[in-house]
Amino acid sequence: MAWTWRYEDPSGAEVVPLEPVPAQEPFPSQADAESWVGEYWRDLLAAGVAQVTLLEGDRVVYGPMGLSSPA
Repeated sequence: MAWTWRYEDPSGAEVVPLEPVPAQEPFPSQADAESWVGEYWRDLLAAGVAQVTLLEGDRVVYGPMGLSSPA
């Protein structure tokens, strides 16, 4: 089963980033998906993504997880 991130606004509605972000291919493992979001969360936030939810196929694994950094 493939792992992917769903991009969301603060209310949890799915969004398309406002500007290009690094392409996310379906990841072969949860660890690969988490490494990717750890590397690109700032780019996602700058593109208008407020939070993400991790999916394995159609199943929600966890989330939403906010992308804003602590003050």
